[in-house]
Amino acid sequence: MARIELGPAEHVPDNAMQDADEIARFHDRGSELLRQLLDALAAAPDRPRPFPEIEDALGWPRRRIASVLGGLAHMRVLEFGGRRPYRFHDERQSRSGRWELWMDAGQARAIRAAQRADRAQRADRAGRADRSEGAERTDAPAAL
Repeated sequence: MARIELGPAEHVPDNAMQDADEIARFHDRGSELLRQLLDALAAAPDRPRPFPEIEDALGWPRRRIASVLGGLAHMRVLEFGGRRPYRFHDERQSRSGRWELWMDAGQARAIRAAQRADRAQRADRAGRADRSEGAERTDAPAAL
């Protein structure tokens, strides 16, 4: 009989979000550092990586991911019931022997959609600000 080799088990898989709207809301509620982390994970879906590898790719110092994730723990528990838009292997479950983090393809799609919505919203605000500044300039009295 052929032996099937399974990958490492996931750390608390029930906490991984699947709903795109919930993932987008998590992205919106997070800090700029959290959004950078989520964006980096979305860029390489289904690829578990140890924290230092992700930190290096982001140009972050060591332990920044632990700090970012620790800083959002309160929000994650109170607003999202402990759910998260990423997945973990702990050091006992991972191939590297370190904590590993990744997003599945569905989570990554939801993050990319949230990124597009965020960019569109920023562009809309910038356009309104430009129109507002133009109106202020044309309404100003002429210099004597």
